[in-house]
Amino acid sequence: MSDPRDNGPETEPVIRDNRKIDPETGQARSAADEQQPKAAAPVAEGGDAQLLAERTADLQRLQAEYTNYRRRVERDRIAVREQAVAGALSELLPVLDDIGRARDHGELNGGFAKVAESLEAVVTKLGLTSFGQKGDPFDPTVHEALMHSYSSEVTEPTAIEVLQPGYRIGDRVLRPARVAVAEPEDAPAASDED
Repeated sequence: MSDPRDNGPETEPVIRDNRKIDPETGQARSAADEQQPKAAAPVAEGGDAQLLAERTADLQRLQAEYTNYRRRVERDRIAVREQAVAGALSELLPVLDDIGRARDHGELNGGFAKVAESLEAVVTKLGLTSFGQKGDPFDPTVHEALMHSYSSEVTEPTAIEVLQPGYRIGDRVLRPARVAVAEPEDAPAASDED
């Protein structure tokens, strides 16, 4: 005798729905209803197409929301990382200034020189770059003018001396370069005539 669950190759599959409530009618099933197989419900062409269109639109909307969520999370994660790195590097700027002054006075030698080079290599690897060179055109967005003078040697406001270098990470300025600025000499004469 064969197992009643074994349909065999010649018979159609038997579907047994063990739910006590009929999902289509919402009524309680009787034992007789469970024994007889249900006929397939007629397919309503217009209703199914509309339902399919609604579900497709819902899925597309959910997919777009999820994609936007992933992008926002990735952007926020990058921003938090950049802020953390910038905060840590900002605390190291006085140390880098001390290393620069020691180098300028010839006091950077021996083992301390190796430590200084290692530190500078690490901060460069993290994206810190210094800026502000003698002769750069003065830009108030990246320079802080500490002294001002007039000179016949310049044609535009120019940084004639860098008192303290500036630092940035990417496009973000951590500290502006502190400079002495010279303007062309004809600037005061032009303002007196007005």
